[in-house]
Amino acid sequence: MTLEELVLEIRHIHDQLRGHLAASCEAESTRVLSAVEREESGDTIYRLDKIAEPLLLRLFENLARKEPLVLVAEGLPSEGIQLPRGKTDVPARWRVIVDPIDGTRGLMYQKRSAWILTAVAPDRGPETRLREVVLAVQTEVPLVKQHLCDQLWAIRDRCVVAERLNRFSGDRTAFRPNPSSATTLLHGYAMLSRFFPGARDLIAAVEEEMLFDLLGPQPAGKALCFEDQYACSGGQFYELAMGHDRFNGDIRPLLAEELRRRGRPVGLCCHPYDVCTALIAEQLGIVLTDPWGEPLDCPLNLESDVAWVGYANEELRRVVEPVFQRVLRQHGLL
Repeated sequence: MTLEELVLEIRHIHDQLRGHLAASCEAESTRVLSAVEREESGDTIYRLDKIAEPLLLRLFENLARKEPLVLVAEGLPSEGIQLPRGKTDVPARWRVIVDPIDGTRGLMYQKRSAWILTAVAPDRGPETRLREVVLAVQTEVPLVKQHLCDQLWAIRDRCVVAERLNRFSGDRTAFRPNPSSATTLLHGYAMLSRFFPGARDLIAAVEEEMLFDLLGPQPAGKALCFEDQYACSGGQFYELAMGHDRFNGDIRPLLAEELRRRGRPVGLCCHPYDVCTALIAEQLGIVLTDPWGEPLDCPLNLESDVAWVGYANEELRRVVEPVFQRVLRQHGLL
């Protein structure tokens, strides 16, 4: 199967998952969808997550009959499972990592769209990494009251393609994502993720000091830049891709030592499946790094904690990154 054929197959899987999840949100109450189904080491699994799991497995089992693969996703063994099952004598060509609902909490409370995320890399077993991803697809799961929803996909070294679906008419319209070309954070959206309790004061302090250094004193009665805590890494990448955000970052894994000092456990962090569609953002010119400035990379597994930083363009990175890293060092985080 060529990469073009594989993209079509995965887009079709995403379409079916999106339809199933949207219908479930229309049919069930928030109380039902937000019920805790089980606790896993990496995250809490809600009823809405559970609704997606059987269909996800069935759809990828069907795909694997054409193209053997290893599927890595929540609810499966940490090392993933080889599909089709019972055919372990046939080597898997691909390792496929999936987040069937990135942004469960926002979707189950009908606050914000969620995203289906999938990335594909040649299978090298547990050593397979994000930098080896050759194709990625991300698909918006809309709110019940929302009739338009987007899908973006990319094959390495080719143009990103994007399409907007009208759920009422079924019409699909191509569009071109356009990241911001701004070289300042002034009058733009810029933020660090602090979705959940756990040293949020420290994250806010880093953000405040960085912004005051970059933008200067804030005049009375004015706002020099803004923030939007979209609790969904795929959604954050989308906001960068669409030119809505200029800077975004998630430094939660850097807080581990400070949390231990405070006698608190390390809370929920970003995982590889949350950032698996980085290829799409990067091929649009968005710069994704780790906090040290190296290209964003991680093993394609379920457990690793991932810290990432996103700049809308390279010139903006040159302005922001030195200040950001200096503030991180001052707080003992680098």
